[in-house]
Amino acid sequence: MKRLLITGAAGNLGKLARARLGHLAEVLRLSDIAEMAPAAANEEVVQCDLSDAAAVMDLVKDCDAILHLGGVSVERSWDLIQAGNITGVYNLYEAARAHGHPRIFFATSNHTIGYYRQDQVLDVTDPMKPDGLYGVSKCFGEAMASLYHSKFGQETALIRIGSCFEKPRDRRMMATWMSPDDFVHLVECVFRVPMLGCPVIWGVSDNDACWWDTSTAKLIGWRAKDNSEVYRDEIEAAEACPAPDAPQSVYQGGMFTAEPIHK
Repeated sequence: MKRLLITGAAGNLGKLARARLGHLAEVLRLSDIAEMAPAAANEEVVQCDLSDAAAVMDLVKDCDAILHLGGVSVERSWDLIQAGNITGVYNLYEAARAHGHPRIFFATSNHTIGYYRQDQVLDVTDPMKPDGLYGVSKCFGEAMASLYHSKFGQETALIRIGSCFEKPRDRRMMATWMSPDDFVHLVECVFRVPMLGCPVIWGVSDNDACWWDTSTAKLIGWRAKDNSEVYRDEIEAAEACPAPDAPQSVYQGGMFTAEPIHK
């Protein structure tokens, strides 16, 4: 493709995408509300507030695809979540509609279903059960993508990302972990498959411990290769087993279920 837009380029996943996905396009257009490193030869750096409709309209212009990692990624006040994850998502989809429907990889979240118990195995048809305002905002994003696909034919891969880090950081992440290599391969598959539609896909590696049916990933030819099990001894040695009734032991959303409503 000519130009790939990466929103949230200053965040952890955004930095990973910037470092490893340059081969997908002649130009990476990198955007965030925060400051970013200066542009390299094949990059454009654009500071943008997703709640600014005019700025987002300009941001999406001339882009062939969008890797949408931007917005608020943790539990915060409603005002912050609304600006980045509600108004920002609406602005992004309106800009995509105005500029020829570039395909979107939408980083949604496992926190859309965080109040399910860890002894339940979910598929993508199970009703949403968010664990906080952040999770609610991602439910909204999935609904927006579905609407724009049904009404306008806008293609989006709704990727419910678990926990994408170099390696799992705690016992819960033994089930939710997605390796950087699996993330990169997933992005490649989303933008290379001939027909996408609007599938919901669990963004998780091929872990022995897993709460989610990942079969929809086959729709785009993606199969995770890594497994958190290789880190089990390290994780269990570093972290005491939490109490059986602790949120991180009971709910798929872990400690997000214990977060207050932030003011």
